Amino acid sequence: MATPSRARDARAEVRAREPRSERGVAFPSPLVMLSVIAVVMAGVAFFATKDQPPLEERITTSSASPSETPSATPTPEEPTKTSKPEPRVKRGEVYVEVFNNSGIQGLAGTTAAKATSVGWAVVGEDNWYGAIPASTVYYPARLKAAAKLLALDLGIQRTTPAVEPMKMDRLTVVLTADAA
Repeated sequence: MATPSRARDARAEVRAREPRSERGVAFPSPLVMLSVIAVVMAGVAFFATKDQPPLEERITTSSASPSETPSATPTPEEPTKTSKPEPRVKRGEVYVEVFNNSGIQGLAGTTAAKATSVGWAVVGEDNWYGAIPASTVYYPARLKAAAKLLALDLGIQRTTPAVEPMKMDRLTVVLTADAA
């Protein structure tokens, strides 16, 4: 009969002959690590930009006011200031891309057709994926005047500077359900 100490020695000897298990600390997968880094970066970006004013502009259309009735007494004419005329926008020379962000099938196509009928050079239409608060005309800095004219032509109230991944050589129209 084996004594308890011999049994212990026998078990230790068997364990010594078996391969040792490779247990250790499990590190998270690269996907989890990238996700954590992305969340931290988004938090930093949120807090770094939360106090900045929005870059968007509202465009309002002015209604024609009734003309004044001529009076019997002549009014002295005020000297007019000669201001620098705004550059004329040539619709056919400005590229436009139209994107649908509304879920309404065919909205980008009908809006692109409307822009083309007014004279804009529409070069593409597709769906836009992301959160856009209202229909918007995005513009690079040199096309700001053209963006305002396109917004008026399409009845869009909002313009704002273009951001990545938008192309910086054209106007980008992103439509939401308010454009229907």
